[in-house]
Amino acid sequence: MIAVIRIAGLVKVRGTVNDTLDRMRLRRKFTCVLIDENSADMMGMVIKTRDCIAYGKVSEEVIEKLLKARGEKIGDSKAKISDAEAKKIAKEVLAGKKLEDLGVKPFFRLHPARGGIDSKKYYPKGVLGSHGDKINELIERML
Repeated sequence: MIAVIRIAGLVKVRGTVNDTLDRMRLRRKFTCVLIDENSADMMGMVIKTRDCIAYGKVSEEVIEKLLKARGEKIGDSKAKISDAEAKKIAKEVLAGKKLEDLGVKPFFRLHPARGGIDSKKYYPKGVLGSHGDKINELIERML
């Protein structure tokens, strides 16, 4: 499972890239989605939009934290997801089910990174691009 976070805003983004981000449900800054790394179509979208996003392989523990802190149920945004539900949903998501089928909105609205981000350059110096397993640290700072 790969987590994709939109870092770039809405201004000065090419139309084709903005359409692709819209299809991925990354319509605002600091929005996160979980995608299957085996899907060639979705990985093509990630490669096309890599100048605007940060992405990497996410762990089960971080998915649980993400669901508990920022997960919203479909139809009732005030309803929180309990610890037991978060563990169950995280396991099912890693098994290949979609969040929508489990009754959870397929995107997460995150807080800007606590401690800030260094730059909007590529990963070794900045936050854009592929992070590998380090995406877990970025997501925890944004919860």
